[in-house]
Amino acid sequence: MGKIAFLFPGQGSQQVGMGQDFKESNEQSAQVFSLADERLEYSLSDIIANGPVEELTRTENTQPALLTTSIAILEALKEYDIQPDYTAGHSLGEYSALVASEAMRFEDAVYAVHQRGMFMEEAVPAGIGAMSAVLGMDQDVLEKITTRVTSSGDSVQLANLNCPGQVVISGSKEGVEKASELAKSEGAKRIIPLQVSGPFHSELMKPAAEKMETILDKLSIIDAKVPVIANVTAKPIEKTGEIRAKLIEQIYSPVRWEETIRYLLDQDVDTFIEIGPGKVLSGLVKKIHRRAKTLAISNPDSLKEAVQKLKEV
Repeated sequence: MGKIAFLFPGQGSQQVGMGQDFKESNEQSAQVFSLADERLEYSLSDIIANGPVEELTRTENTQPALLTTSIAILEALKEYDIQPDYTAGHSLGEYSALVASEAMRFEDAVYAVHQRGMFMEEAVPAGIGAMSAVLGMDQDVLEKITTRVTSSGDSVQLANLNCPGQVVISGSKEGVEKASELAKSEGAKRIIPLQVSGPFHSELMKPAAEKMETILDKLSIIDAKVPVIANVTAKPIEKTGEIRAKLIEQIYSPVRWEETIRYLLDQDVDTFIEIGPGKVLSGLVKKIHRRAKTLAISNPDSLKEAVQKLKEV
């Protein structure tokens, strides 16, 4: 058997009721939800369980909610003694990966991503920024388009380099609109405007990154016991200083997800276990390498199924 990577989802995978089966059936998982409420000093667990969806999708709630759910599921998985060789997370999922690699305590990570969500909301007033997915276009061509639009005065950058033919752009509303029109005229198959509250992973997020630095400086981050593949570089990070620096850069830099998966494949990873709600990352892995083995764990049934498949290998 080859190596195993644990993958953790980011914003967009959230759903009301996520992780509740684990909360009700596993003592360690339930403890994670309690710790989140205690650290944040409000009932995040109630928002996760009952919504309403408008409350769950507020960025300052979504980010800690996804982290909490992923780590609650991870606690249940730990009982089967399945160990990763690498961890990685998409955007905010990188914090889940750092908890899984024991570089951050869960209580510190959940506080950090709650602050991160607030800072990202505050960085750009509502309606000023935008994000769109560009499908069926070469990344290099799209990057030239965004550079051209930015240099003409309307900020827009590549934000999520997800898989071949799927890149998300982010920036000012005007910048994203102009880049989208140019991409269409130069052969993009489809442009999908995203329902987001801000231009994440763009230069406009630099004020949030500056505030985040003050938060991370106060939290305990130690060397990772398992290498974490950083969004910013698509390379492993393990040392405290490097982890801290990359978490700050990550806020305004592209998520290099396709490169992350290709790096892991090059390290002989052949099994990718997605831990959290949904199967978004599993789908992206398959688009990057069709024959890669993906297992998505979001409820107790999928956990049992994943463990059984791993035993069969």
